[in-house]
Amino acid sequence: MVFEGNPELSNFLGWISIACWIVVYSPQIIENYQLQSGEGLSVGFVVTWLIGDLCNTSGAILAGLQPTIIILGVYYSVCDATLLAQIYYYRWKRTRRNAPLLITEDSRQSALYDESSPLLPGDGRSEEPSPVRPVWQDGLRYIAAMVFVFGVGVGAWAVDKYIRYSTPPLDPQEEVVEWRSQVLGWISAALFLGARVPQIVKNLSTRCEGLSPFLFVYSISGNTTYVLSILAASLSMKHLVVNGPWIAGSALTVFLDVFVLYQFFEYRQEDKRRASG
Repeated sequence: MVFEGNPELSNFLGWISIACWIVVYSPQIIENYQLQSGEGLSVGFVVTWLIGDLCNTSGAILAGLQPTIIILGVYYSVCDATLLAQIYYYRWKRTRRNAPLLITEDSRQSALYDESSPLLPGDGRSEEPSPVRPVWQDGLRYIAAMVFVFGVGVGAWAVDKYIRYSTPPLDPQEEVVEWRSQVLGWISAALFLGARVPQIVKNLSTRCEGLSPFLFVYSISGNTTYVLSILAASLSMKHLVVNGPWIAGSALTVFLDVFVLYQFFEYRQEDKRRASG
């Protein structure tokens, strides 16, 4: 039995993926703003991610992929640049104030931009460790956020479906294996995978302080639904070859993002045991 593909299911999953990716950067950008620091992120992670997005966008343009993929690629690149700008801006700002670059969770409340009395290392203050939130509370936050994002995706799909049914259908474009787009696509896939390595290494020393777990929750959701949307469209060999770099890059990245979430969970459990011990 040959799988003919389900364009409507592919379109539905595509909109869910777009909803996830539109908000994927927001939690980390907000986290950096609240901490007035971007030191939870690895510079290597952001730079490699930016280069990967640029290659991915260029490959999508050359391959003549869907306009939404190209628009998202440009949007991702802008967000990558925003994260990078935050890192260096807050680093420059805190250096001028002679304040620590990365503020830990224990001192977050007292160090969050107290202009009159910034917290400096070794300033003699002794603070009680802040209570560690139970894991189930974080779980509820993630579930509520994902329900909202999926709801936005479903709403966008419904609007898109109505518009498509109200306008004359366009002639489908034949997929072409274009070698330049394939090279750029595989380079971007390798960069997306490699970008996680410096972040995972940095987490070993920072214990994920200053890093938003929602960045990786949305990334996992976006990559998973993106791959499923491609597979739902068709399982023909030509379709899989044309989209091979994007399938491989997104699918393999999920495993590394899951490992980062495991780091969050493990360090949170250690903090909880230390606080109760």
